Amino acid sequence: METNRRPIANWKGRGSKTWQGFKPLLVAGGILLLVGVVYAAVPLELYVGTSNHIGLWDGPATLTARTLKTPVGETTGTWHYHPGYVYNVVRSGAITVEDGCGNVQTLNAGQAFETSEGRVHRAYNLGGADAIESNMFVGPPGRPITVQIPNNERRCGPPSRVEECMNGGWASFDFPSSFPNQGLCVDFVRNRRRITLLVPEDPLR
Repeated sequence: METNRRPIANWKGRGSKTWQGFKPLLVAGGILLLVGVVYAAVPLELYVGTSNHIGLWDGPATLTARTLKTPVGETTGTWHYHPGYVYNVVRSGAITVEDGCGNVQTLNAGQAFETSEGRVHRAYNLGGADAIESNMFVGPPGRPITVQIPNNERRCGPPSRVEECMNGGWASFDFPSSFPNQGLCVDFVRNRRRITLLVPEDPLR
């Protein structure tokens, strides 16, 4: 769980039929007391907007723009996942992302990465300087941008590619549930709802 501070900038979106004005969203600090753990990652900006239709979500969506600071040696939170799409840019420092299946990746300033498809993960700062990242969440209306795994349990999944189910890989997954065999793991991947977004060629290229 992340603590929240007052936004340092007054950034507003343009109003239209599909875009409504962005509004700051501050999460009450009392929630942190209920969890019992406070992490030092601090949102410097947090703005939320809604749209009647976003192609990436193929329908109504909530967009959340966030600037997050993770001090040296701190984590962004417990094991968690994001219900929608998340795109991130490391602006300074470095952030290490570990997913519940054991994959670890360190991203440095100027690098971008995606934390989507409901994959369980956590992130922390192992570098020598505070890490600043910008995040854009695109998700279903009414859902939080982050869902914590109960009791901070490490979970592996869900699988994203058929290849992850092969050669015994299916036995590693336990989120959102485990698989009794490779075939059911493959079926899960192939039957997951996916958006095919057709992007036209750049007309000035």
